[in-house]
Parts: sequence; structure tokens; C-alpha cells
Amino acid sequence: MPRRLFAATALAAGISVALIGCTGGSARYRPRPVVMADARRCPVTIGHPVPRTAPWRELLFGSSSAYGNRSLWVGALWPHGVVIITPDNVGPDGRLGMKFGWYRLTSGFLMISGRRLDVPAPPLSATTAGYGLTGFNASGVYFPTEGCWQVTGRVGGTALTFVTFVIKGHCDLNAVPIRCAAGRSG
Repeated sequence: MPRRLFAATALAAGISVALIGCTGGSARYRPRPVVMADARRCPVTIGHPVPRTAPWRELLFGSSSAYGNRSLWVGALWPHGVVIITPDNVGPDGRLGMKFGWYRLTSGFLMISGRRLDVPAPPLSATTAGYGLTGFNASGVYFPTEGCWQVTGRVGGTALTFVTFVIKGHCDLNAVPIRCAAGRSG
């Protein structure tokens, strides 16, 4: 009996090692195709114009479609909360890059984090340009996958979170206004 128990334990351990070797030792993210219909299940944040009474309004890139609170604003939110990533904004590593302007009414350095809401995925990464401790701050946000993303900007003890749906597509930059669509260009 002890010999059978030992053999069963050894067999189970061997299978576990083999399975870990097949998966690289961790659960890997396997992306599934994302389509525009998925955006309906994403609780996107819709931007609005910064109030005309805000003296800094013209200093925020994308102030006509912004979202904020008393201390922090983000501008240039895309129509209907959907960001169309064109081929020139896909990095060599496959990350999907988009620029967002921020305006800090509180003092501190901007830090950006984010996570995908609809399925497991690696976290997003971001870069911020140094513009001092208050005022305008540009950022580059890099989504590792398409999908429904929650993005949070933090300055000191202040936070601002928005949700956007990210999908690859193409834009006609010669159209007035510019038209964008999900999917491959023709």
C-alpha cells in the first residue's frame, strides 16, 4: 500500500511538472478577438466640455471632450468612449498607444495605472512628461490588448478614473470631420 501511495504521488508530481512546463509556470493571457459589439458591455466614460468658467480650460488638450473633478482632469476622451488605435499607434511589441492630456489643479506628479475590466490581461503602462507640479501634463498610455480598460490618474492623494473601450481600426484623416472605424483598413 505505501508503495502504491508513493507511486501515485510521484505520478501526480510528474504530471504537475509537465503541465507547468507547458504553460511557462504561470497562467498566460490568451487574447480573443475583440469586436465593436463588445463595447456595449463596457461602462465607458463620456467626455464633456470643460466649463467655460474654468480659467485653465484652453490649456487642456482635448478640453471639448474631458472628464474631471475638483483636482484633476483628463482631456481628449474619444467619441462614445471608444478609442480606435490605428496601425501607426501599434508598437513593435504589440502595445496599443494613445496620448491623453491631463490638467492638475492640485500639486504633485502624475502617475497613471490601469487594468482591463472584461477579461484578465497584463496591466497597462504609461509615460508622463515633466511639466512641473501643477497645470497641463501630457501622457502616453500603452494598452497591452484591445478591450475594456479602466485608467486611473493620481496626483498626490487625488485620483481620477475613466473607462474606455480600445480597439484597432483605421481613420480617414482627410475627411472633415475625421472619420474612424474599427477593423482593418480596406
